[in-house]
Amino acid sequence: MKRRVSTKLLEKHQHRPTGEKLYGCNLCGKKFPHPVHLVIHQRIHTGEKPYGCDQCGKRFTQLGHLDKHQRIHTGEKPFGCDQCGMRFAESGNLVTHQRIHTGERPYGCDQCGKRFARSGTLVAHQRVHTGEKPYGCIHCGKLFADIGSLVKHQRIHTGEKPYGCDQCGMRFAVSGNLVTHQRIHTGDKPYGCDQCGRRFAESGNLVKHQRIHTGDKPYGCDQCGKRFAESRNLLTHQRIHTGEKHYGCDQCGKRFAQSGTLVAHQRIHTGEKPYGCDQCGKRFTQSGNLVKHQRIHTGEKPYGCDQCGKRFTQSGALVKHQNTHR
Repeated sequence: MKRRVSTKLLEKHQHRPTGEKLYGCNLCGKKFPHPVHLVIHQRIHTGEKPYGCDQCGKRFTQLGHLDKHQRIHTGEKPFGCDQCGMRFAESGNLVTHQRIHTGERPYGCDQCGKRFARSGTLVAHQRVHTGEKPYGCIHCGKLFADIGSLVKHQRIHTGEKPYGCDQCGMRFAVSGNLVTHQRIHTGDKPYGCDQCGRRFAESGNLVKHQRIHTGDKPYGCDQCGKRFAESRNLLTHQRIHTGEKHYGCDQCGKRFAQSGTLVAHQRIHTGEKPYGCDQCGKRFTQSGNLVKHQRIHTGEKPYGCDQCGKRFTQSGALVKHQNTHR
């Protein structure tokens, strides 16, 4: 049985454009192959948003944009990955995701050749070469190369912590910090040392650990040349030269270069002795003092004189002894 097609639809089909752009915007001159595309474009100039969400009232210039938005409310994710089953609300996000499996990186930097799975990541990367930082903080004026870094930074000012742990309720400003934190609950340690097999919850901690094996000390003091495996140890060391003492006791006003030294000092005021000997029960304000004390029980004497071989439980006792040889 033949289907009847209306004359109007047939005429519309027969006059469908073949790529020629006949319809021009009288405001900016941009041309389009179909009058519908021109109508949608003109809403940029008029501000018209005829499509409204019945859940939150947000309005859109195109019906397709409204459809995508409504999936936020419905939770619908119609696009599924055939490799891992992960689902997405937008087809474009599925296409980008699939590049994880295929390894495809269609966007290349014309300066250094580095390739990326997303065009936006390429644009942000190119600012490394140009030095462009188009995104500025309205609170302090600091500039950023990508919008994501600005958003994260602004949480310093607002105190916003949108990412919450469903185990303990602790909240974070950055999603990556939440992922790392959750490993406390799961015990997951995905980063392993290929030298000794020790595993870590954070990649940064693995990098630091590997310096034990390599002896790498990338952080050097510009005053005395001493080198360190961790940047924080360099910062602490530099206070010897500057005399800077950031940490002050609120009881007596005494100041310290390291936060840990302040914590240990405050126990003088509180009387707290958190470190206990499992042999005799004696307690100490500092873990180092407990370690020294335990040598009474173990008989360990780790410090030896290179002149006569005599050994000592404490480094200070060795220094005094060595003076007898001079």
